[in-house]
Amino acid sequence: MAAQSEPSGVLFDVDGTLVDTNYLHVIAWSRALRANGHEVPMARLHRTVGQGSDQFVGTVLGHADDAVSAAHSDFYGPNLHDLVAFSGAADLLRTTKKAGLRVVLSTSASDEEVEHLRQAIDADDAIDELTCKDDVDSSKPDPDLVQVGLDKAGLTAARAVFVGDTVWDVEAAKRAGVPCVGVLSGGISAAELRDAGAVAIYDDVAQLLREFDDSPLAGLKPPR
Repeated sequence: MAAQSEPSGVLFDVDGTLVDTNYLHVIAWSRALRANGHEVPMARLHRTVGQGSDQFVGTVLGHADDAVSAAHSDFYGPNLHDLVAFSGAADLLRTTKKAGLRVVLSTSASDEEVEHLRQAIDADDAIDELTCKDDVDSSKPDPDLVQVGLDKAGLTAARAVFVGDTVWDVEAAKRAGVPCVGVLSGGISAAELRDAGAVAIYDDVAQLLREFDDSPLAGLKPPR
């Protein structure tokens, strides 16, 4: 069992969890695929959002296509200056920090996208570490982003919780040995998140904030 003196922390996915971007990504991917001669239903794209672009194209097409990945960046780019954080996102990060927990952002977004996501959240004072797809060779659902986040923050899997909105978040966290709390704000159902292994599910980060003291996050708080 981990010693109580060890630091504890929470790793937060960003797209679809803290910032309302999932459907923007679906539209950008749809346009990128069509521009390169591929027709993929948006419902399938929606259920694949959450994987990094290095994984996404291979999942939906069965093979890599660098032109599609590049086109996604082009189609998604105009959205970067208008991103909106979910209600309660910044307050949840600050509440987590005030509880004595380390706060880590763990996202499959690119380094450029991350800067705009952070501006949308507007809670840099509460963020201890950040990992993005540029920090790893393979993004979610591989566990690399979660493990790098743990390492950067000096955390062990036994003293951490991941918060995310897709089955890929749950899978990446599970493969790193970290329990995952799911939120429904990304459009993935409670049943899908539960079947993937989420240990608790909330409508959104606002509900998680309201119920923080009874959540798995509060269970990590260091003793007074």
